[in-house]
Amino acid sequence: QVQLVESGGGSVQPGGSLRLSCAASGSILSINAMGWYRQAPGKQRELVAGITSGGSTNYADSVKGRFTISRDNAKNTVYLQMNSLKPEDTAVYYCNSRLLKLGSIRWDDYWGQGTQVAVSS
Repeated sequence: QVQLVESGGGSVQPGGSLRLSCAASGSILSINAMGWYRQAPGKQRELVAGITSGGSTNYADSVKGRFTISRDNAKNTVYLQMNSLKPEDTAVYYCNSRLLKLGSIRWDDYWGQGTQVAVSS
């Protein structure tokens, strides 16, 4: 079994900050890429930021300069520091991890349960 557990969502005023965390646990042999996606009401899920096992990052244009993704490989944890939040950042944020389970020969994608981020005045 593999679990991705997110934390850190909540409500904040425009211009505020939040830090999301996602810890992967279970029968994990290795983790490749990790990332954060979000889905706003009535919209498709979109990539917010991703990070490889080597630390290379990529961001959606809408969050560049405001969000920072990082990871702690020893803890199998990925973080998303969100600064200068805007109302349009309001969404459910999902953690994603491409990993290799113990006993498997295939890399699979796993998802967290989602955490709500609400930005409003």
